[in-house]
Amino acid sequence: MMISEQKIKEVENSAVELAITVKKESLSDSYTKVLQKYSKTLQLPGFRKGKAPTSVLEQKFGPSMKQETIFQVIDESVQEALEKVEKKYKPLPYSQPALVDETVLPEDIDKDLNFVVTYDIMPLFELPTYTDIEVEVPKVKVLKADIDEELKRLQDQNALVVEKTTAITKDDIVTLDSIELDDEDKEVEASRRTDFTFTVGTESSIYKIDKDVIGLKVGDNKVVEKEMGEKENKKKIKLSLTIKEVKQRDVPALDDEFAQDVSEQYKTLDDLVKATKTKLEESVENKLKAVKLERLVDKMLENTKIEVPKTMIEVELDSAWRRFVSQWGLSEEQTLQFLEMQGQTKEQLLDSWALESEKGIRVQLLLDKIKDKEGFKIEKEALDAEIERQLGSDSDEQTRSYYGVIIEDDMKLSKTNDFLLEKNKFTDKENLKYSEFMES
Repeated sequence: MMISEQKIKEVENSAVELAITVKKESLSDSYTKVLQKYSKTLQLPGFRKGKAPTSVLEQKFGPSMKQETIFQVIDESVQEALEKVEKKYKPLPYSQPALVDETVLPEDIDKDLNFVVTYDIMPLFELPTYTDIEVEVPKVKVLKADIDEELKRLQDQNALVVEKTTAITKDDIVTLDSIELDDEDKEVEASRRTDFTFTVGTESSIYKIDKDVIGLKVGDNKVVEKEMGEKENKKKIKLSLTIKEVKQRDVPALDDEFAQDVSEQYKTLDDLVKATKTKLEESVENKLKAVKLERLVDKMLENTKIEVPKTMIEVELDSAWRRFVSQWGLSEEQTLQFLEMQGQTKEQLLDSWALESEKGIRVQLLLDKIKDKEGFKIEKEALDAEIERQLGSDSDEQTRSYYGVIIEDDMKLSKTNDFLLEKNKFTDKENLKYSEFMES
């Protein structure tokens, strides 16, 4: 043991400062080991390797060896101190202790070493009241128009997709290649996108080219000018489009035969209508459950302070960025280029996500603390069944053991949600249409 004293102090944003004192005797012992290490490995002019007197080594390299000793002692003593701190003061896995002020470190080892490191910890907070809270939620009823809209969606979903040789019109499915052209009409290879498929009218393309392709046919090539970005950051680009494939939907009639095609469990159109109504009502119920929990948690968060550490937010934002890139189906370099064309940077995008990410973390921390306080248990049979459902019977024991912990925690969180819905009161506030509620 090299530490003679250690003290910990909470600071803002769920960080702590750990003050450590190391006696000069421990510094001296460590310096001796450093000196011995170099005396065996260094070769100085006039001496054989490992035979130079320590006095010569100290004269030539003393200051640098003492600095190495101090930093080595800091690393070792921090690890020793962290083993002794309370569980609540353990650092987050991705938070490395950092020196508060490196300039105050001594140049010599003739005195006790005093220094302070800081690192992030799991946020400490008191649970607010989480039962017998009254929360207002919307009232939603499924109407005939909602059922008709869903049936129309099913028709579109079950439509036959056939090749089309005539000109492109709205709702056609188009596959094309695109590439930007520079000021000299040369292709910008980094912007090339092949076999991009979209439905005309949905504006799902980054370039918003729906109107530009109307009237074109398979094999046509067209160069269009587009404006990317917003306001003062607008940028004009040239885009070359080559139509490779065009398809259209042949929508089936709404009758008994259509109902049977949707599923063998339906014999008549009336069966499908009834099942559709039930499905929409279940969708409302599921979303209403989520809305109840969201509003309930928001109300609880109003009465508690949870300081989220910076490193925790950074990890969440990094994960969000990787999901964003993956969803676009582009490389990170291409994604950055598209952001630039829209007058935006990765940093600006992450900044726009930061508040929502921080809130999501606060919600998760609150629910986890309620879950732990209530001590929900999962029966082994139920856990084994869920592991089997999610992983299948072919998974090995190591995989089942690793993911089993995650699955069990998710099951406990589900019990926490059910507990909160049962122990609080939800009253109707306003009537909302099905479409308004589901799209909100």
